[in-house]
Amino acid sequence: MGDGPVRRGGQGLVRAGRVQRGLGSAVRNPYGRAAAAGVLRRRVGTGVLERHPPRIGGAVGPRGCGRDNGRMPRSTYGALLRLPGVARLFAVAFVARIPAAMTGVVLTLHVVTALDRGYGQAGLVAGASTIGIAIGAPWRGRLVDRWGLRRAIAPSVVVESAVWLAAPHLGYHALLGAAFVGGLFLVPVFSVARQSLAVLVPLQHQRAAFALDSVFVELTFMLAPVVGVLLATQASTTVALTVVGAATVLSGALLMVANPPTRSAAGHAAPPAAAGTGRVLQPRLLVVLLAAVGASFVLIGTDVALVAALTERGREGDVGWMIALWAAGSVVGGLVHGARTGTPSPLLLVLALALATVPAAFAPAPWWLAVAVFVAGLPCAPALSAINATLVRLVPEERRGEVMGWSGTMSTVGNALGAPLCGWVIDRSHPGAGFLTAAAVGGAIALGGLGAQAWVRGRRARVRPPVSDVRAAVVDGTAPPVLPTPRAAGADEDARAATCR
Repeated sequence: MGDGPVRRGGQGLVRAGRVQRGLGSAVRNPYGRAAAAGVLRRRVGTGVLERHPPRIGGAVGPRGCGRDNGRMPRSTYGALLRLPGVARLFAVAFVARIPAAMTGVVLTLHVVTALDRGYGQAGLVAGASTIGIAIGAPWRGRLVDRWGLRRAIAPSVVVESAVWLAAPHLGYHALLGAAFVGGLFLVPVFSVARQSLAVLVPLQHQRAAFALDSVFVELTFMLAPVVGVLLATQASTTVALTVVGAATVLSGALLMVANPPTRSAAGHAAPPAAAGTGRVLQPRLLVVLLAAVGASFVLIGTDVALVAALTERGREGDVGWMIALWAAGSVVGGLVHGARTGTPSPLLLVLALALATVPAAFAPAPWWLAVAVFVAGLPCAPALSAINATLVRLVPEERRGEVMGWSGTMSTVGNALGAPLCGWVIDRSHPGAGFLTAAAVGGAIALGGLGAQAWVRGRRARVRPPVSDVRAAVVDGTAPPVLPTPRAAGADEDARAATCR
């Protein structure tokens, strides 16, 4: 979710963010060649012909007709990947995310081994990078909105490569500053990929697209830290940091060459001043960002508690495959979530994530803990993908980059709060209390968000005038004149659905 990392406890592993002629140029038609196979339909009440892209899965015909009866159609992953540019985007994003996923574990090992410092001082370096990410993510997202992808990320590629190529030769205090600058200019590959998915994939299939994106993120964080540890232990941390710097340059160059679209044809037609003006953090959006804080808190708390539980039992060597099992549960949950037709609230999924963490607190043996960790991972990718999919629907296209940046910042806030609080509880109690703390705080955040939504809905219902009062005003002639308004975006779809019935 965003570009903010989630630290993997004492292992230093990082989860970022837990989103057409190919991708080589700016998009004029967000559906590419798929629109050519679509259907020309006349907009209801006008003489305008519109081309609608063909549906993926479900019944053939206008939306709302046929077997789906107006529900969101089931999207198969094969059909999703056959959409123009989508498979290439997933491949580019997977490769480009690897350097960011390696950085945390390599930095931790470098500070502890090469600089001969403690884990606490290694945590300060990681904290400096985290603060930089939290500050820089919305700013860099706003630049993508205003300038376009290539112009916005070119400075990040230059600064990031310089930071990580110089890092192996810096002392501890200089490395603190370098880590902050590296976080500030982190290439926004996570948010850019999700922005592009929102452009390339039709709205009714974006849930499956964001679910698959979360699955690929999990795979990235299963692979990249292992590569980083192998380089640091089999060669040296200097070699590992140099590889991170070189890989950052290559991933940034790959992203610039691919140039995935972040705006549709309609978005490109909007005036440049539209991006960055007006208030974007509306109450509905803040509630979704609150869900991002809750999800990150649960994930980082589970991470810290898992490492502590295995360390207490003398099973430190099991940490790697336990974390991989946790990620595997997330992969399974993400694939199932993307194939479903329902669209649960992100807050409900965060609540499910918190509840799924509770059994790990009572696991009596390592093998039971492994089962509990797998179960805890099942709601992870669904919660993160639902947050991303909801964000892109709530904001105008020209502000998505900034909002994805705020999502990364909120994830970073959850990480910054969760790791020390759960660690403090574990130090004064036992590892099981860490799992319970993560579940309690994350669940409380989700319930608070759901309560706020219910309160707003109730308040709106109370201030809405009764139907009898409205009718009386019309009869008495005291009602204001009703002016004709343009049809809503989905009105012609509703008319077609009514025709089908």
